[in-house]
Amino acid sequence: MSAPQIALFLLAVLFGSYVQSVAGFAMGLLVIACVESAHLVALTTAAATISLLSFVNIALSLRGHYHLVHGRIFRGLVFGQAPSTVVGVSLLGVLSTRAGWVLELLLGTFLVAGSGSMMVRPRLRESVSNAAGATAAGVAGGILGGLFAASGPVIGWFAYRQPLPVTEIRATLLGCFAVSTAVRVAAVGVAGGLDRDVWTLAGTALPVVLIGTWLGRRVPPPVSEATLRRIAFMLLTLMGVWILGSAIVRQLR
Repeated sequence: MSAPQIALFLLAVLFGSYVQSVAGFAMGLLVIACVESAHLVALTTAAATISLLSFVNIALSLRGHYHLVHGRIFRGLVFGQAPSTVVGVSLLGVLSTRAGWVLELLLGTFLVAGSGSMMVRPRLRESVSNAAGATAAGVAGGILGGLFAASGPVIGWFAYRQPLPVTEIRATLLGCFAVSTAVRVAAVGVAGGLDRDVWTLAGTALPVVLIGTWLGRRVPPPVSEATLRRIAFMLLTLMGVWILGSAIVRQLR
């Protein structure tokens, strides 16, 4: 990676870690979208790197807020996420070697659809979802998390529909992501995906993650949390359209 590419990657990590610290998700989405739209590094390398960095961000963001995690929602999401994350990682390995353009199409579609849905305020449920509903959301989120290290749109949409305090929703999301990220890192490690490039990139970006997370905890955004989420997802939608268009154009050539 050239110096400008490294700077762009670190800027995406800084913004992503700040947003995730404030809202409870979005770091993986933002960084993966930036990496793929600018073709900074292979998607498999980027996803593995983000998994390592996200784990640090989540651990720091969740510290002191464990008691806010909603037990039933957390258990249901994790029960669905853990096995499906492994499925997603396996699918990423197959598509990256045999059908890279399909992987780009999936990522672009995922970004556009997921970001578009998250810019609309979810309609609150009258009561908290049961364990089966949480597990179903966990399965869908786990597959996307395994593929792109970013299950935020599915899990976030589900969580923000719950009639719970925002602080409780944020803590529950972070707890779920901590477990799914650990599962993803283990699955990638067993498959030999934690190579030197991943560790080098993660080590370079780690100080930036620490700064972004600290800022998220200490310096509130100048806009409301809802507005910050909308800004982030507007950017993601634009990058998703770019990735979709690029994949289609290359396939037609």
